[in-house]
Amino acid sequence: MSPWIRYSLIRLSLFAVVLAAGLLLNVPPLWATIAAAIIGLCVSYIFFGKLRNQVALDLAARRQRGSVNTDSDEDAQLDEAEGRDAEPRDIEQRDVEQRDERDARP
Repeated sequence: MSPWIRYSLIRLSLFAVVLAAGLLLNVPPLWATIAAAIIGLCVSYIFFGKLRNQVALDLAARRQRGSVNTDSDEDAQLDEAEGRDAEPRDIEQRDVEQRDERDARP
């Protein structure tokens, strides 16, 4: 199982347990939720540092492999799919043409 899935499940489980305990002790739901979030954050920060580091390393490895698309990669793919070149000059020209068409409408 991926480290980030394991880390997320542990944090969600911890939150749910603390929330359930608060609600069973008749703490108002809003306060029980806030307390569960804070306690879950603190406990995961203190006790799950090793797992958090594994998640960071896994995400960094994915980024280096190139399996995560950046915005510029996605923009280039969309431009290529639309059959146009992503030159700024072309984009400015297109914007001017669209503005002219919009202004010419009655």
